[in-house]
Amino acid sequence: MTVIFYSLMLYVALPFVVLYFLWRSRKDSAYRQRLTERFGFRLSAKSLKPGGIVVHAVSVGEVIAATPLIQQLQQQYPDKAITVTCTTPTGSATIQSRLGTSVQHCYLPLDYPGAVRRFLTLLRPELLVIMETELWPNLLHACAKQAIPVAVVNARLSARSAKGYRRFAAMTKPLLRNINLLLTQDRASSQRFRALGYAGTLQVSGNVKFELDIPATTASMVAHFQPMVAKRLVWVAASTHAGEDEQLLTLYRQLKPQFPSLVLFLVPRHPERFDKVAELVKEAGLSLWRRSSVTVEQSESAESTTTSAEITADIALGDSMGELLVWYQLADLVFIGGSLIERGGHNPLEAICFAKAVQTGPHLFNFKEAYRQLQQQQAVSVVADSHELLDNSRRLLNNADARQAQGQRAQSFFLQQQGATAHTVAAIDTLFSGAAMPAKPTPTNASPESTAHHAEEPAAYQVREQNGASYWFDPDFFTEVMPQHFQSQWWQQQQAVIGSSTGRNTAYFVQYGEHKLVLRHYYRGGLIGKVLHDQFWLQPVAQSRAMQEYQLLSWMRSQGLAVPRPVAARYQRSGLIYRADLLIELIPESKDLAAILQQRAMNASEWHAVGAAIARMHQLGVYHSDLNCRNIMLDASGKVWLIDFDKCERRQPGEWTVQNLARLLRSFNKELGKLAVFHWQPADWDALKHGYQQQLLTPKERT
Repeated sequence: MTVIFYSLMLYVALPFVVLYFLWRSRKDSAYRQRLTERFGFRLSAKSLKPGGIVVHAVSVGEVIAATPLIQQLQQQYPDKAITVTCTTPTGSATIQSRLGTSVQHCYLPLDYPGAVRRFLTLLRPELLVIMETELWPNLLHACAKQAIPVAVVNARLSARSAKGYRRFAAMTKPLLRNINLLLTQDRASSQRFRALGYAGTLQVSGNVKFELDIPATTASMVAHFQPMVAKRLVWVAASTHAGEDEQLLTLYRQLKPQFPSLVLFLVPRHPERFDKVAELVKEAGLSLWRRSSVTVEQSESAESTTTSAEITADIALGDSMGELLVWYQLADLVFIGGSLIERGGHNPLEAICFAKAVQTGPHLFNFKEAYRQLQQQQAVSVVADSHELLDNSRRLLNNADARQAQGQRAQSFFLQQQGATAHTVAAIDTLFSGAAMPAKPTPTNASPESTAHHAEEPAAYQVREQNGASYWFDPDFFTEVMPQHFQSQWWQQQQAVIGSSTGRNTAYFVQYGEHKLVLRHYYRGGLIGKVLHDQFWLQPVAQSRAMQEYQLLSWMRSQGLAVPRPVAARYQRSGLIYRADLLIELIPESKDLAAILQQRAMNASEWHAVGAAIARMHQLGVYHSDLNCRNIMLDASGKVWLIDFDKCERRQPGEWTVQNLARLLRSFNKELGKLAVFHWQPADWDALKHGYQQQLLTPKERT
């Protein structure tokens, strides 16, 4: 009855809902575009593939937070369609810019019964994943009726919100019963959900916002704008609201005499306020530079951009969408808006990721737990009002060492909290497989309270943080991993180096007890590699080159593929870049195909085995980005091994398998034309393809 009453009230409000969108469209025409989508109509025109997983992220912040999770789901379920929904035009633009055509996208319809029914009938999802606490009664009720499991992830529930839910207990309890899995950011939220009557599967998974996805284009944007502010002291005020911009402009005028090079970079929260803020700047008698006045040709190569003129204005207005990470990286000091007024504050994590000194006003209840932990680490400045903000800004702008120390403490805290995405994906997997959930990797310096909820089961790897570096290691191999394990000089001092590779970049073969290992340092390729060599733009640990390869190798071995065993990986941060290393077991008594073919011809059964090994890899959806005759090994028993999975990934089945084989064929022909002796002929390729095709057949078809 409560759901019926709720729906009736929605229908009564329908004219006002339509008027709201039309009113918002006065300043942003996107609010009246795709309006039919919001009522579940014309979705079929988007050619959405049914089934798979729907991930709902309300707006920009949730989309950014969900991006690493979505990418991990794509890796975990390469054969399932991922549909990402939101409710705002800016959220829609962020989905398209960050995820492109790799996902399906539409608006989540408004919570009218008919709109929800049309949406679910068309998509028929196997699972609905809701980011944070975007709970709609009719949507959850319809999912329960259609047996669609619902996972609410990264949920947070403040005491203030819990009090509001208690007022409507008749609606809240039935709503919570329709959630199959609830993953919260912290224990306090978990306890509040239990107090509201949630009786389902509830776990504390941590905050996925600590695993920030940095778009590939960000590096070139930073390289473009860096010279423009190189001589300026940059104070970024992010996600500001009406009532704050006026205060910040007043503070700027008070600070400017003491700091002549100071530029205030205002980034309003909502795009419809861009012009209004520009007017405020002019009324204050200050000079203005607008981001929209500059055209940037984006590229992943930092050196490919052309530098514009220096910014000499008092105020820089960030009137663009999706570029806040750029401004954070250029900042000397960051103020997080929505906090000088009773808005509740905004996410500080994107700024502290880059080791920036962060300030906030007193109204921070939206991110109370994050700010509380940052305060415990002396990693954030919380001020009571604009007067304290002035004093704090003077102190930090005048002391680069203090800014740097605060920022490093904040970044260290940020990195220690990572792991929520892996835990979330593992929990979601239980809804599909019913398997026991693996434990979240535990930093060795974590407190007992923070690890109690996942201490029962061992992790596939353990995590250690030390001196700005993250280490992953196999606890069945290493009891403890040390920095020197990734230093070739240390192995040489131990007289443990037993060989090295002869490729473009050296890899070392080392003896460790009874084991032989390969130590590989990651290097850049191409033109940018000549400049940056082994430096990669900062990424979350789990998305770094070494850890991605570590995870993929571990998963492939669990599926029975013959690939090297990863035993340890290192991710070392330095400013805006990281370096990475990987330790894997050396395949004993093995040679790559190129080396073998320089000595002898291979027989048909060996070629069949090679083809079958590649087919098994493709059947599991693994794309090898550099499949060539030097990355396929034969050991003394004739077993086929596949190696070098840097920049490789899991994919949905497609034409890429044909292209992968074509790349391998080109490598044989290349070696044939380059080497004086190379026992390779077209008939060998036919034998390899025969083994490949036989592996693709069912056992019955083979007989």
